[in-house]
This record gives sequence, C-alpha cells and structure tokens, in this order.
Amino acid sequence: MNIKRLILAIVAGYVVIFATDFLIHHVWMNPDYEATQQVWRAEPEMKSMMGWFIGAQIVTVITFVLLWTRWADTARLGCAVGFGFLMGAFSGAWPITLYAVLPIPCTIACKWFFAGIAQCILLGIVTFFVYKPAQAAVPLS
Repeated sequence: MNIKRLILAIVAGYVVIFATDFLIHHVWMNPDYEATQQVWRAEPEMKSMMGWFIGAQIVTVITFVLLWTRWADTARLGCAVGFGFLMGAFSGAWPITLYAVLPIPCTIACKWFFAGIAQCILLGIVTFFVYKPAQAAVPLS
C-alpha cells in the first residue's frame, strides 16, 4: 500500500463526497426537505450537528478507499465503476430503512438511493485515478 497515494485518495474522495453532498442535499433535494420540514431537525440544530455529518463523510471515504486498495494494483477503470456501483447499492439500504421508519415520501428515499449510487461511482472513478499505481519500471535490456 502506498501511503502517499492513500492519503491523496482519501483527501480527493472527501472533496468529492463533500461537494456532491452539497449539490444533492442543498441544491437538488432542498425543495423535498422543505416540503417535509416537520420530519427534520430545525436548521440551527442541524447546523450544530455538522461535526456528525463531516465524521460520517470521513468514515465513508476512508472505508471506501481502504477497500479499494485491496485490488487497486491490477484494477481497471471498469472495476472502479463497478466497485462504486456495488458500494452505492450496499449503502443504499439506509434510505430504504429510513423510508420504512420515517414519514417521508418514497421520492426522497429513491433520490437518496440513486444519488448515493451515482456518488459512489464518481468516488470510485476519482479513487481509481488518484490511487492508480505507478507504472512498473521496464528494464532496458
């Protein structure tokens, strides 16, 4: 495992997760959240929980990147896309569960599910290019 590339992949992955979470939740899904505001914490309380959001994002990225490093030395881009898809589908259990226990519309759970898959595919692609192993030196003889 290359520690320098690992750290770079974690940092790049965090940027991807942070940016896409902003686009998904604060831009695309904001009308959904406003329409169901009785379900969610008040905005000041939500802002006070930002450390929990950041912690969850960090745990997600570290886990994703560490799992990827297990076969990154021989993987191709298609593997990164497939890995991202599977990780997104795997993590998609939580929106389905929340739909079952919270009074939210199915559209919110579906958006969370499919956005999570797209987000993990993008994370897989970025991780592939950042963590991609250096080419082995070719002997000159």
